[in-house]
Amino acid sequence: MTDPNWLLWAREVQAIAQTGLTFASDRYDLERYQRLRAIAVAMMAAGSGTAAERISALFEQDLGYPTPKVDVRGAVFQEQRILLVREISDGFWTLPGGWGDVNQSPRECVEREIQEESGFQARAVKLAAVWDYRRQRQAASHPYSIYKFFFICELTGGEASPSLETSAVEFFELDRLPELSLGRVTPDQIGRMYEHWRDPELMTEFD
Repeated sequence: MTDPNWLLWAREVQAIAQTGLTFASDRYDLERYQRLRAIAVAMMAAGSGTAAERISALFEQDLGYPTPKVDVRGAVFQEQRILLVREISDGFWTLPGGWGDVNQSPRECVEREIQEESGFQARAVKLAAVWDYRRQRQAASHPYSIYKFFFICELTGGEASPSLETSAVEFFELDRLPELSLGRVTPDQIGRMYEHWRDPELMTEFD
């Protein structure tokens, strides 16, 4: 499944506009870059059916040179089962994780996300994969370019405790996975985490 051309073009036009608005000083150039951003907003609104005002507000939050966003996910195992949490936002299951936070390393982010979303403590022991959302996803397109970091983690303590973002916490066997939140994780990705857990010598995967 690949992103439609309109989304690829809109992302690139937005990136050009944001770069120009960051570095340009001539007022005429700034006006041109503002116009480019408006075109990107219109393209994305028309293609996605989302209100232009919402997309414009989203784009205006980003300042500086445009770079991909970073998402971290932790694969925590107990015997032959993997830890999943159920998202309140859509009711489906995923590996614990979320956006990387400022002033925290990727390892710190994924360990914090695991504890906050599941109640368990875990230690990241291996970076298993760095995957591009656009190349890996099986869900609806996203307005941002995203890199997803997947870590194999060792369970160190805690107990199941849902959070403000999650409604349930459970360990599942690979052949008995619940319905997944595909915008966050796919069955194939979970399958690869099992492979990395079983064979720690496997090299980190990347797109």
